[in-house]
Amino acid sequence: MTKAPKFRTLKYAVAGRIARVTLNRPARLNAIDDRMPREIRRAVEAANDDDRVHVIVLAGAGRAFCAGYDLKQFAEGDRTNRWTQPMPWDPMKDYKGMKANTDDFFSIWRSYKPVICKVHGYAVAGGSDIALCADIVVMAEDARIGYMPARVWGCPTTAMWVYRLGAEKAKRMLLTGDTIDGRTAKAWGLVYDAVPAAKLDAAVEALARRMAGVPRNQLMMQKLMINQAYDNMGLAGTQMIATLFDGITRHSPEGTWFKQYAERHGFHKAVQWRDSGKAIPRGKAAP
Repeated sequence: MTKAPKFRTLKYAVAGRIARVTLNRPARLNAIDDRMPREIRRAVEAANDDDRVHVIVLAGAGRAFCAGYDLKQFAEGDRTNRWTQPMPWDPMKDYKGMKANTDDFFSIWRSYKPVICKVHGYAVAGGSDIALCADIVVMAEDARIGYMPARVWGCPTTAMWVYRLGAEKAKRMLLTGDTIDGRTAKAWGLVYDAVPAAKLDAAVEALARRMAGVPRNQLMMQKLMINQAYDNMGLAGTQMIATLFDGITRHSPEGTWFKQYAERHGFHKAVQWRDSGKAIPRGKAAP
């Protein structure tokens, strides 16, 4: 029997042809820290290497799927300027670091075995990057999904918003930084389904078990064929631009202001300002 790998930011278990990967930082709403992207990749690789596994279910422990990058670490606590360099900054240094995270998240999409993502609570900011890499997303009707850092200090590096929604609705989301609930996400075609929260576990379980009865080679071939169509549409190139732009957003005049504000007042107040709709100051020292 394959020995289960050990993780610090997630839980991994296999039963009945299904691998279950559960983000496990519930005290921080499963916010992304330095370890989580690599551990997601390792869990996906473990499932792909295990002949018992036919399908992967990705979920989050506690009150939410994932609240995005842990800004207490990446903005308020980034005293070494890892993610916001002193000027002049090196775009390729930033790109190298963030592209590694993007590729780790995208191991979900590249997995030879299908991945179903179960979203409750929130899948926002970087958490939406993770969720939208899955082959199928099922949300609770009252869950929220969105990419609020589109307002300042972020660009969705996996670029899946446009490939799932099309240009106009992707622009509606990324030019406002708004969030939508599961019902709207389903109606817009962003996710496969939205169900009452009390029925979410059962809905995902039924779908996973249905897939688990299909031979692994059949699942792999169908997924590769469909994914190839997205590759033909330039997905890799779009991700390269998105990841480069993400670095620029953190070094723009407004991005620098946001980080300074988070350092002085805490990330809660910085995010509150970002999401309020108030104008983001340009090139001014944070108060």
